[in-house]
Amino acid sequence: MEWYLPVIWAALIGAAVAFYVILDGFDLGTGILFPYARNERERDQMMNSVAPFWDGNETWLVLGGGGLWVAFPQAYAVVMPALYLPVFVMLLALVFRGVAFEFRSVAVTKGYWNFAFAAGSTVAAICQGIILGGLLQGIKVENGVFAGGTLDWATPFALLCGLGVLAGYALLGSTWLVLKTEGAVAARARGQAKVLLIVVLAFMAVVSIWTPLAFERIAARWFSTPNIYFLWPVPLLTALVALMAWRWLDEGREVRPFLAAVVLFLLGYLGLVISTFPYLVPPTLTIWQTAAVPASQIFMLLGTLVLLPIILGYIAFVYWLFWGKVREGEGYH
Repeated sequence: MEWYLPVIWAALIGAAVAFYVILDGFDLGTGILFPYARNERERDQMMNSVAPFWDGNETWLVLGGGGLWVAFPQAYAVVMPALYLPVFVMLLALVFRGVAFEFRSVAVTKGYWNFAFAAGSTVAAICQGIILGGLLQGIKVENGVFAGGTLDWATPFALLCGLGVLAGYALLGSTWLVLKTEGAVAARARGQAKVLLIVVLAFMAVVSIWTPLAFERIAARWFSTPNIYFLWPVPLLTALVALMAWRWLDEGREVRPFLAAVVLFLLGYLGLVISTFPYLVPPTLTIWQTAAVPASQIFMLLGTLVLLPIILGYIAFVYWLFWGKVREGEGYH
């Protein structure tokens, strides 16, 4: 088996997950903050800020899940039964949320759709964090197949990760609203972003302490020599970016707080990659052990390399087309 093909596919899937977390993260975060709007006009303004983008953002979830199924079928066959319940609930929440986008704008009574949008966003975010926690804490595998129980993922650590992702998406959503809206919504989002920044840093600190204490393999990755000499800049950069985000929020900046929130997520994502790579199913199955045969990987890679630039071009065009702020009671200007 060509050793580089699984690496290429792991990079593609990792990039797709990163794109999804950042892009769908801010519109999930907007839904999480939906209940804090004071009236329907503010809720319209919040929803209009993400309406042109949300369906394209979820494309990356399809690419990540589909790529895992095609390129690493054994990993897919282990991860899905291990995390079936949170995955199913997450997808159901995303369905309710998507339906709310379509029906709220034409509904006479918007209360039910407001609830579906906010609840769907919140539940999806928590489930994604639980999935992450379930992977980090490890999946029981025997003879290459899942050998654990249905609720192995249901641990305090996974719940902590779920709440951490919820807070992180809310931070992305608040900084997005600072960037894309005006008036009371933007002013309130700026205050929310400051609070959420502190909450997110607290969750990152707790997870960073918990993982090496609970999982020896992660402690060995971070604190053994010479690894520690190369990895110490990651937490330092995280603290520096958080400090700059706070300063930019104080200064009334609009673009920079959102970019800082994105960088915080990417640094946290980098930490997760450092903790787990090359294991696709921690702590037993690597990307090479779970990879499909080279012919399958090459066949799908050819199609992906053709379609990926088209997807990126479409997304870039949409963001350029709808660049601008959303006023209360209006669309983009």
